Amino acid sequence: QLQLVESGGGLVQPGGSLRLSCVASGFTFDYYAIGWFRQAPGKEREGVAYIRRSGTIRNYGASVQGRFTISRDNAKNTAYLQMNSLKPEDTAVYYCAADRSDSGGLHRSDYDYWGRGTQVTVSS
Repeated sequence: QLQLVESGGGLVQPGGSLRLSCVASGFTFDYYAIGWFRQAPGKEREGVAYIRRSGTIRNYGASVQGRFTISRDNAKNTAYLQMNSLKPEDTAVYYCAADRSDSGGLHRSDYDYWGRGTQVTVSS
């Protein structure tokens, strides 16, 4: 059964850090680019970061550039999102997604499989 399962969300104070994990099963993980997206209440789902299947090419949304880092461990079928200097506006449900075409973008339509999300709340 194909699955992407996110974990690592929670409540953190402004300026704090969290590391999200995305564990894949049921498909060949290293054939897929991985993206992280987020959705805040009442807002559209926003692309945060992606990493190509080789792991050598990454890109970030403007709002998280310099604060978030995406990585992957193909041996563990796992992708990560390290989030530093968190702000209240980073509060959202965070989703990972897999893109078989390895297109290297943050367009939702490029992604074939999605996890169910993990909640991140940044508040004092």
